[in-house]
Amino acid sequence: MGKPKLERQLKDNEARAVARTIRVSPQKLNLVAAMIRGKKVDTAIADLTFSRKRISETVLKTLQSAVANAENNHDLDVDALVVAEAYVGKSIVMKRFHARGRGRASRIEKPFSHLTIVVREVASQEEAA
Repeated sequence: MGKPKLERQLKDNEARAVARTIRVSPQKLNLVAAMIRGKKVDTAIADLTFSRKRISETVLKTLQSAVANAENNHDLDVDALVVAEAYVGKSIVMKRFHARGRGRASRIEKPFSHLTIVVREVASQEEAA
């Protein structure tokens, strides 16, 4: 006897991967997430592979995880996948202090982020549009 199983939040042609507490500000992570939004998965992987942003490696891992979830857990066709959603959320913020002149201190905030990537299988008619 346990809790009843939760209903699936996504549609049948979607899969998701979440990376939590990534050590980068949400604003910087959103720049990389916006780079792949709406693109085909193979194009998005190529863009992330050759991106010069430090965080693109973590975004690439999350995207590959979403593709693996789609293939293994939901039996979706990998070649027909598109990055449907890539959104960023705020996480914890570490607060640190930095010594300044005249005995003062200033606050340094080190933010963390969450990243969620949803991939969707599209039919060939939608790709042409």
